[in-house]
Amino acid sequence: MDQSADEGLRERFSARGEEALNELAQLLLDNPWLKHALGVAFDARERASVAGAHAIRGLNLPTASDTDRLERRLRAVSERLEEVEDALDRVSREIAALRGGAPGPASH
Repeated sequence: MDQSADEGLRERFSARGEEALNELAQLLLDNPWLKHALGVAFDARERASVAGAHAIRGLNLPTASDTDRLERRLRAVSERLEEVEDALDRVSREIAALRGGAPGPASH
């Protein structure tokens, strides 16, 4: 066989494989037993997650969501602090300019 015949055969097999996978996926999605089993599994996962979070909090330890929330708040405070520092630097330069002197040392 030449290379073009091999590629044509490969494309036909690939197309048939895709069709078969699509049909199988559709059959699985339409299966009420599978839908029910997936629903039960997701519910169990959610209950386990909630129970784990309660257990961790019962030990006085932060959960992942607690640490994520704290990280976001710290970033926000850090950004605000940088803005305040920048404003203080501007005010310091303006005061120095009004006095006619050289600006003081930078606070950074």
